[in-house]
Amino acid sequence: MQKKILTGIAGLSLLALMTAARAEETDTGFQPGSILVRVRALDVDPQVSSSVSVVQGSVHASNNVVPEIDGTYFFTPNLSAELIAAVTYHTVKDEGSVAGNLPLGSVRLLPPTLTAQWHFLPQQTINPYVGAGINYTFFYGVKGSSLPIIYSTHYSDGVGAALQAGADIRLSGNWYFNVDVKKLFLETDVTLGTAVGQVKAKVNLDPWLVGAGFGYRF
Repeated sequence: MQKKILTGIAGLSLLALMTAARAEETDTGFQPGSILVRVRALDVDPQVSSSVSVVQGSVHASNNVVPEIDGTYFFTPNLSAELIAAVTYHTVKDEGSVAGNLPLGSVRLLPPTLTAQWHFLPQQTINPYVGAGINYTFFYGVKGSSLPIIYSTHYSDGVGAALQAGADIRLSGNWYFNVDVKKLFLETDVTLGTAVGQVKAKVNLDPWLVGAGFGYRF
């Protein structure tokens, strides 16, 4: 799945570059007060590490492809702030526990992320940027394990850092094609209520967020 997504992004990027070659040369690019609104397809791939009490094992979470919307405000042609919002869905399991592979149900995440960005070529057709910021992830919509021995599941909300790199490619007028990669550093405490007492896990999700989409500049 992830390989197909990356191949698709590469193909879209090539098409965008070919289109960008015909973009208007008189465009002045991003200016103070410019607002860029994007819609992306986002592949969320958790890179999980964990420590599980009692039953031991390691926690794994599925990846997911979701729509994402973001807005970027330019304070100067080079300096901006971006806020993204998306909802992701993941199934979770504990692999290699003393009881074998345990399904731990599923959970939805709302991970709004705010980054400060530096744009290297804001007046050019291809404008690469880097960013860093903060993420706060809400866990909700928890569906517990199918195992009758586990009767409750709780995830703690978490705060983490975010790093980012990407590029906006001007297509025509105010329209842009965007590719973007983020790394979130996110930790959550998972508490399972079981028939033999509480089982706690400290889980580092640390997902990669790989996205591609289109934006419009206001």
